[in-house]
Amino acid sequence: MKEITMDTGYFSGWLKRYRYYLRMRNYSPRTIQSYEHVIKHLGYYLWLKRHAEPEDIPELWKDLSKARLDTEVETPYAAIGEYLAFLTSLYPYKPKTLHRMISAMSSFYRFLYTQGGVEKNPMINIERPKIKDQEMRYLKHNQVIALINSIADQRDRLVVRTIYATGVRVSELCGIDVEDIDFEDHTIRIRGKGGKIRTVFIDGDTLVEIREFIGERQEGPVFIGQQGEHISPRTVQHIFKKYAPLGITPHKIRHSYASELYRRSKNLKVVQENLGHSSIKTTEIYLHTDLDERKRIYTRYFPLSDDNVEE
Repeated sequence: MKEITMDTGYFSGWLKRYRYYLRMRNYSPRTIQSYEHVIKHLGYYLWLKRHAEPEDIPELWKDLSKARLDTEVETPYAAIGEYLAFLTSLYPYKPKTLHRMISAMSSFYRFLYTQGGVEKNPMINIERPKIKDQEMRYLKHNQVIALINSIADQRDRLVVRTIYATGVRVSELCGIDVEDIDFEDHTIRIRGKGGKIRTVFIDGDTLVEIREFIGERQEGPVFIGQQGEHISPRTVQHIFKKYAPLGITPHKIRHSYASELYRRSKNLKVVQENLGHSSIKTTEIYLHTDLDERKRIYTRYFPLSDDNVEE
């Protein structure tokens, strides 16, 4: 039997250790803040459940100033289910939002279990809501080029073109410095998720535009924002809202990059490495078999097709 003291057994103590753990693993500040928000609210709920009358919890939940985190992290499986049911009774959460919340809680309890903070992981058997398959809208190559060519502003046009030319994330684009670019080898050194460094490739025409855009500058941000700092992701999002068709985001252009590269190369491993995915399963969700390819396969191989009549 593990001895769990007041200091180590409460949410208040473990949250500090968990935050440090996420920082050591190079999670982004935004992700850490999001995970901490989810875990704090779980802790508040469990404190209320253990100290308040059940009928009073919905009203107390409206103002959590009286809730505390000095409550045990050791949690029965049923309490997690009750918490999720409680949340969904109050708010119309989308399945994707619930997925993110469950992922945060699962990460926290995996950490607790490996550190000896809990005897059992209550998240193991928690079912996640089903997300209906949605066809992610993205642009084909000619459509992306038409979008790029429609943008008169040099910086804004180059932002969109660079995302499509390299497949980088918005945060990665914003962090590119002039010295990260090798104009001879046509490569850019990218600092990705978790601080991982990877090399992406870029075409000559885009490099020519970048060279013209940066002028004589030899260092510092390629895309300059306020006070000479890197451009912000919010500014990039604003650029897309200004020029792109409704629903087309920087992530969709990254999707277009992945789909086009795979369609032409059929090399999933290369696409994975270029995108900076740690798992190839993550890459697979970006890829589509386009209609022309599906039609070619159907007419060639399906027995009822006119082009595939047995002699």
